[in-house]
Amino acid sequence: MSEVIKNRYEFVLLFDVENGNPNGDPDMGNMPRVDPQTGYGIVTDVCLKRKIRDYVGMVKAGIPGYEIYVQQGAVLNAQNKKAFDYLGRKPDSKKPKDEELTKFMCQNFFDIRAFGAVMTTEVNCGQVRGPVQINFSRSMDPIFQQEVTVTRCAVTNEKDAEKGQTMGKKQIVPYGLYRAEGYVSANLAKKITGFSEEDLSLLWDSLVNMFEHDHSAARGKLSARKLIVFKHNSELGCCQSHILFDKIKVERLSKELPPRSFKDYNVTISKDVPAGVEVIEKL
Repeated sequence: MSEVIKNRYEFVLLFDVENGNPNGDPDMGNMPRVDPQTGYGIVTDVCLKRKIRDYVGMVKAGIPGYEIYVQQGAVLNAQNKKAFDYLGRKPDSKKPKDEELTKFMCQNFFDIRAFGAVMTTEVNCGQVRGPVQINFSRSMDPIFQQEVTVTRCAVTNEKDAEKGQTMGKKQIVPYGLYRAEGYVSANLAKKITGFSEEDLSLLWDSLVNMFEHDHSAARGKLSARKLIVFKHNSELGCCQSHILFDKIKVERLSKELPPRSFKDYNVTISKDVPAGVEVIEKL
């Protein structure tokens, strides 16, 4: 594992969806998430972290130090027990937090090093706050939630054969450009999880490529379009994050028709940033 990061970072990811559902809401019939007051689309931080975890789990499969803690079908108590087994101890939820257990979990699970985790279950490995945090993404314009009826010529069982075609629904956004903003804290990496330079490079790769390995009929065409990184020259940083986020402007070129592609937008990145901050375009 490489050395722990020494610089603070902020980043902006622009991604879009075409004829797909980037993040359905199970409480609303899986319709694309939306701010009901404005009509702007929403993608949760949990959704993006899931895709990052899946990407890392794919490219680092079987490599020590890059296990994924929160994954499909995982039993978290069983994940926590790995730390007790390694240290030759028996799980006991009544004992106070043991730093050695937490350290093991951070060293062996990428998503704990990055995002942190609450591991205070019956098999207690403590709780850590991760250095990488991502805000809810929001679309650049109000989205149109569309429900499309589809048909199926096959049937599930013989009694349905007389019905012929069966009907179903797909929930999509015809087009939406979303903006996600995130933070990487060198201070938390140093004090708690040990998030390293190698981990950071893997995070950038994940943000650029995570949609390429997550295609499905339901999600449509999801693509990362821009990844802009602000690198501070110190651990604690040189200015407030919102000052840097405001340096990136996304404007629609035409107001006459609703946007239907990334070409309908103009993205400008001001290089007039405070001293000690470097602007890096990863994509």
